Amino acid sequence: MKAKILVSACLMGFKVRYNGSEKSPMTERLARWQREDRLVVHCPELAAGLATPRLPAELYGGDGSAALQGTARILESDGSDVTQAYLLAAWLALQTAQENGCQFALLTDGSPTCGSQKIYDGQFQGNTLPGQGVAAALLRQHGIEVFSDGQSDALEQRIAQFEGSSDDSL
Repeated sequence: MKAKILVSACLMGFKVRYNGSEKSPMTERLARWQREDRLVVHCPELAAGLATPRLPAELYGGDGSAALQGTARILESDGSDVTQAYLLAAWLALQTAQENGCQFALLTDGSPTCGSQKIYDGQFQGNTLPGQGVAAALLRQHGIEVFSDGQSDALEQRIAQFEGSSDDSL
C-alpha cells in the first residue's frame, strides 16, 4: 500500500503563510513524492477561511493539545482571540487527511496549527518552546504520524518501513 502524506501547502511553495510567503521552495524529495501521487497538499488556515496575509498568531497558555481541551488559546499579535478559527483549521486538516487516506503528515514547524516539534511561546518575541500546534495534536490523536519540515529524512525512513510491512502482509 502506497503511503499518503498530508503536506503543508507552504512547503510546496504556495504563498499562504501569515505574512503571504511560502516556507521554502519545494524540495526534490517533495517533488518526487508528488510525482508518485503520495501528497495531499493542504493549508489548514486557508481551509478555515483565514486570510493571507493575516496577523501572526501564537498559542498562549499551553500547546495545541491544551487548546483542544480548552485550556489554552490562540491569540493574534493584537490580542484578538482566534482560537475557534484555528480549531476549525485543525478539524479540517484531520478531515482532509482521513478522506484521502493519509497515514502521515509533513507540517511546518513553529506554527500554532502545524507545529509538531516546537511552537512560539505566546509572547511574540520570536522565542520557541517544545510543543505542537492544534492540527498536529489532533492528527496525532487520530493515529496520523506527524513530522516537521525538518524531519523529511525520518519520514522517508518511516514510509519505507510502512510500505515494507504492508507488502509483507499480502
